[in-house]
Amino acid sequence: MNKIQIAPSILSCNFLELGKEIEDIEQAGADLVHIDVMDGHFVPNITIGSLFVEAIKRIASKPLDVHLMIENPGEFVNDFAAKGADIVTIHAEADNHLLRTLDLIKSAGKKAGISLNPSTPLSILDHVIHIVDLILIMTVNPGFGGQAYIPFMEKKIKDTRKLIEKTGRKILLEADGGIKADNAKKVVQAGADVLVMGTEIFHSKDYKAKIREIRKKIG
Repeated sequence: MNKIQIAPSILSCNFLELGKEIEDIEQAGADLVHIDVMDGHFVPNITIGSLFVEAIKRIASKPLDVHLMIENPGEFVNDFAAKGADIVTIHAEADNHLLRTLDLIKSAGKKAGISLNPSTPLSILDHVIHIVDLILIMTVNPGFGGQAYIPFMEKKIKDTRKLIEKTGRKILLEADGGIKADNAKKVVQAGADVLVMGTEIFHSKDYKAKIREIRKKIG
């Protein structure tokens, strides 16, 4: 099994100490910096824009995993790519022209991700799985940090892993929402190889100890 990647979501960090927070999670052993972009339309919350990504890029040494929870993402992917995103993930439910938008991400030289809400069927991947570099399965309904994990999503993660294996391609399988040290092993056993974790890490007293605990529990 490849090393499981841990991607702390800065949605749960202390924004008054953003630079230090990024530095601390990287020193603690984070593999990616996960950045949730919300527009108040696709999800009922507003977070940050591309200028924050640009600022984070100046201080981060780990890849920036930018998750666009926004309507019409095709209008914005080039901006986020130019500002420093390494992975740009769009929601299948938010774009009427998925292939075109994924092509835009790839043509910008970035890894292209597609995210599925809990109720979105995997069949939506049928005609795009050949181009994506990452599939993100939401294990909560997106919009807010700190929500409770939906255990039924483990079956969806397992089914997605089977789809990936059939392609023969190296596609990252990411899970996001309510993942904690106590349930992370189940998510990994289902097939995820990237774990997005927000409050579990940023609300802990010691980031390094928390990431060490997570890695120990997932084996």
